[in-house]
Amino acid sequence: MTTERVNPPDLCPPAGFSHAVVATGSRAVFLAGQTALDGDGKVVGDTLPEQFTRALTNLLTALRAAGGTPADLARVTVYATDVAAYRVHARELGRVWRRLAGTDYPAMAVVEVVRLWDEQAMVELDGFALLP
Repeated sequence: MTTERVNPPDLCPPAGFSHAVVATGSRAVFLAGQTALDGDGKVVGDTLPEQFTRALTNLLTALRAAGGTPADLARVTVYATDVAAYRVHARELGRVWRRLAGTDYPAMAVVEVVRLWDEQAMVELDGFALLP
């Protein structure tokens, strides 16, 4: 697979995402939404950064089980129950992302939602990847 991150100079410089990702590959992997569920199906973490860490870990676990790596991610959507809180923790969440997924950022969006399926969840991530 090859990926090209496209960040046009006419757009605001991206921080923690890419404006576009051109990806070619032979296998698409669609990743279901992941919250901070542990192996027993319970939401863990009392803070947004703790839940984000677990949700991203879960997303990457599913991706790796499908044969992919974080660099294969083409798109990730973050659903947050409180975008203002997400912004407050943005630097910390960015550090979590870089530690777990690296700096080959996919195209991303953060969307505020009223609630998530798991009522205690503050954040959910889904996405897709293209594998060779």
